[in-house]
Amino acid sequence: MKIKLWFFFCLFLWLFARPAIAQDRFTTLDNTLTALSKDVPGLNEKVELSVNNVSIQEFIRGLAAAHNLNVSVDPNLRLSIINNFSNATVADVFLFLCRQYDLDITLIGNIMSIAKYTPPAKEAEAYKPRVLKISYNPQTDFLTLDLKKDSLFEVVKEITRKSMKNVVLSPDIQDKLVSVFIQNRPFLNTLQKLAFANDLKVTPTDDNFYLIEKQQPEGKTAQGKEQKISPKIPSEGLDIRVEKDESVTVNANNVALKDVIIAVTSEMLKNYFLFTDIKGNATFYVENAAYEDFLNYVFNGTEYTFKKQDNVYLIGERKLEGLRTTELVQLQYRTVEKIKDNIPADLKQGVDIQEFIELNSLIMSGSLPRINEIKQFVRDIDRVVPVIVIDVMIVDSKKTKTKTTGIEAGLSQEAKETGGTIFPKLDITLSSSSLNELIESFNGFGLVNLGKVTPNFYLSLKLLEENGFLDMRSTPKLATINGHEANLSIGKTEYYLETSNNVIGTQNPQNIITQQYKSVNADLTVTIKPIVSGDDYVTLEITVEQSDFTVRISPNAPPGSVKRKFKSLIRVKNEEMVLLGGLEEMKTDDTGSGVPFLSRIPVIKWLFSSRTRVKNNAKLNIFIKPTVIY
Repeated sequence: MKIKLWFFFCLFLWLFARPAIAQDRFTTLDNTLTALSKDVPGLNEKVELSVNNVSIQEFIRGLAAAHNLNVSVDPNLRLSIINNFSNATVADVFLFLCRQYDLDITLIGNIMSIAKYTPPAKEAEAYKPRVLKISYNPQTDFLTLDLKKDSLFEVVKEITRKSMKNVVLSPDIQDKLVSVFIQNRPFLNTLQKLAFANDLKVTPTDDNFYLIEKQQPEGKTAQGKEQKISPKIPSEGLDIRVEKDESVTVNANNVALKDVIIAVTSEMLKNYFLFTDIKGNATFYVENAAYEDFLNYVFNGTEYTFKKQDNVYLIGERKLEGLRTTELVQLQYRTVEKIKDNIPADLKQGVDIQEFIELNSLIMSGSLPRINEIKQFVRDIDRVVPVIVIDVMIVDSKKTKTKTTGIEAGLSQEAKETGGTIFPKLDITLSSSSLNELIESFNGFGLVNLGKVTPNFYLSLKLLEENGFLDMRSTPKLATINGHEANLSIGKTEYYLETSNNVIGTQNPQNIITQQYKSVNADLTVTIKPIVSGDDYVTLEITVEQSDFTVRISPNAPPGSVKRKFKSLIRVKNEEMVLLGGLEEMKTDDTGSGVPFLSRIPVIKWLFSSRTRVKNNAKLNIFIKPTVIY
């Protein structure tokens, strides 16, 4: 009896509550039209009209045109009007239509929009979690559960809080309600029974986590391989197959990138968090790829990336703070200087790279996939750079031969004495007294009487030959790394006096004489640039330049100079020696003076002339031996 009375009471409240709610809506609508009529006087104007089977759009359009009203009618309304209005205001007509045909009027300024009334959605009742009956004994590792349609998320959070053991849920079961009663059983055994009672499974991990996920039925493929059977995610153009070895095969044809990410992540039961809305479509085919490899393939060339943190994959734009990664990459074999310039610009885009010379490292900040690409490139070029030790042997030989012959006679201002050298060279000067004695000896034979010479008369006899040989040898060693130049310079410096005369003033000019010693260099310069090949050969780019001084035209004049230079590009095997020669200079100087005509007659010319013949021969040889050291 009590049940029947309660039923009729509820029915009574429902029947009377509906008109009250509707009445409240039309009262509000009436007040709205009344307020609008102050700015739109056409709403208060009287109408006299009769219509029969006219669409509501045509009826309201004619009414609005006649009374200067701004009205928009939903084209989806399929209503026919059959009515007769007399001495009624336009506002009353609108209110009648809304009540008769369950319409609603929305105002945008002084524009009225008429459409079908949509009742407001009922607000979902907020979930009020009850106090969970969960207890844990750390001494015995026993867990007690008394649950009845409780939120699995709240249950797991309470278990983790009380036991200090991390229990993680799969994203697709966080809203699941669970029920179970277990009294004082071991922790893992209790979780397993909780999972069994609610069609779930528990997987402990090596890092002391307990993963709770849906129980997936297992089957076999046509080839006999076991395979997870995952629930199908309806998406046109998307085919996903998850293998038991945690790899995935995805075939997508112009599918929204966001749908692909969510579908694959849900299929593989991964925890994820989307920082931003993933935009764009994708078409691709990936076979047997791990989850992270799949993400790398999908996000390659886009503005999105991911980062794994505490077993949760954070997904969003590369520029977001939570997705940026900073790493220190240390080089093992090369110096960090100029490495930044060698990284391709496409790889550096969106990544900040700084050189840390003290640790021979690069500091990189940006998205993890892009940093991994740069790290791989740096590893490829971070190899042992060979050092080349170059043995250089420079041999500079000069050979000089001078021959002087002839007789010279003359008168000096003062009488000369007899003297000179007889051996190993003949260079004698005879005085007038010596010559007179020699003449007296000839006169004694009575055949010829030559007479005597004056006291200042002299006679000089020369017959000598000089040979010179100079052999200069130097053996420097140079060392450089592959692809860089090694330089050697050996030389000498001479000075000459430069005098300048400056006149200052016009009425009382003064001469200012300035003397300054300036230097001139003559060097032997060797420049070698080695490049090591993979077949143990060394390519050498060699430049040799030699300069030397010549005779000065006056004691204070700058010395003349002569230069020799050659450039060569050769290829030689490691530790083999190569000879660079050919810088040879030959010079012959033959000068003489004598009596005209007589100085050109053979044999007699030695009595009537004086001759000097100089022959110089200079040769430069360079031996080079490269040795590669790793």
